[in-house]
Amino acid sequence: MAAPNCVAISELHPNISHPKVVGIAIAKTDVRSFPDRKNIGCDRYTFGFTVKDSPDFFINVSAWGNDSYINGLSKIFAIQDCVIVENPLVTSKDPEKEDRFCPTTPSFYRLLVTEAHSQVSLAIDFDTVNTLLPLFHLPVKDPRDFYSLGDIVVNGQSLDGSIINILAAVKSIAEAKQFTTSDGRKGQRLEVKLFDDSVASFPLVCWDREAIQLVQTLIPKETVLFIADVKISFDSFRSCMVATVNSKTIVTVNPETREGYLLYSYAKEMSEAGALEDDDMPEDMAVDSIADVYTVNQLRLKAQDCPEVFFCITYSFISKLDLVSSISKLIRTRCAKCSYQVNDDLQCCPNPLCTGQGQALSVTKGLDLLVDITDHTGTLHTCALKSPIAENTLGCTIDKFVSFTDDERTSLKWEFLLERCKIYLKVLPCTKMRTVVRGTVLGCVLTEALEGKQHMPGL
Repeated sequence: MAAPNCVAISELHPNISHPKVVGIAIAKTDVRSFPDRKNIGCDRYTFGFTVKDSPDFFINVSAWGNDSYINGLSKIFAIQDCVIVENPLVTSKDPEKEDRFCPTTPSFYRLLVTEAHSQVSLAIDFDTVNTLLPLFHLPVKDPRDFYSLGDIVVNGQSLDGSIINILAAVKSIAEAKQFTTSDGRKGQRLEVKLFDDSVASFPLVCWDREAIQLVQTLIPKETVLFIADVKISFDSFRSCMVATVNSKTIVTVNPETREGYLLYSYAKEMSEAGALEDDDMPEDMAVDSIADVYTVNQLRLKAQDCPEVFFCITYSFISKLDLVSSISKLIRTRCAKCSYQVNDDLQCCPNPLCTGQGQALSVTKGLDLLVDITDHTGTLHTCALKSPIAENTLGCTIDKFVSFTDDERTSLKWEFLLERCKIYLKVLPCTKMRTVVRGTVLGCVLTEALEGKQHMPGL
């Protein structure tokens, strides 16, 4: 229902005098400029936003004016703010143009805001805001009408250029990258990794500052998104499908739908089980593509300064390698269907959202080791050495490792401990939440004495 003295979006029509609309902003574009045909040499500025005042009704608003007015107006509010739009022009929308460049709305009209006649301000009335805020979590499309990430991957390039709806959880959010185009315009780009119960990692790209600001407020692994009218395209450079937020897209955060709740539960389960940790970062490089050589101290300093994951070679000793703990500490058992960590004595997967519910538990096993890496400049502690790289490094299968006696495992340990090694690493940068440098071993081979001595002069 509309607030007092306001017109409900569902009741708007061009004959209403001095309309006043109150709603929550569910989408917003960046400010753009165009040459003014009436004033040669001058530009007109514009941006658009979409307001919603009830579960079923929302409308697009266009603001036009000079530089200072439009940029000032845009800074007043952001997506998810409640706004009051006073005295806009109510005009019939051009369906063809509107549907190509703006969110699809149920209204026959759109609102036009100009400096001479209209005002836009934040709604601060407590009751009004409390009434409108829940609308932000209601998708603007049928909550059952979406593609899973698995559907997109399976359909592949047949979806290239399509506009679809996606329901997915946020796995990780990269840093926004600034750039300047060849004609001097500044831009930005931010990539989000999405996941669901069918795909572990899927890229979502944002170019608009408004979309980026919304995404940067989200909490990875605890946020589900219903993304309406997102563009799907094939990225030939990465040979994968990519979703891109555009001017038609409306992102609903933590949608209050059955499907949203189920995916949120799945994301929480996977996060608590640690199943998402290994996939937070970029895909691993092939070891034969890694060329940069660092000492331990150099890679630690780079990880503190560089916000990106990087790959390198270090010539070091493995100074700590535990192969004689109990098997349960060295080998991780996961459900083959959903990767949830499980115990061997279970009959079925305890994850309530596992696709293998009701079936006999099928598991995969893998070595999950932590090693310290040392050279003449220092030690990098607790680097991950996991299957299948762990088995390749040690030269034995899981079954063979399990059959070893304690003496045999001790002997295997000393084949590597304090021996010169050429170690290929993926190094995870320091963050506000994680101040310790972490490394993942992508390859480890004993090195020739001469090669090792050239890179390890202090040892």
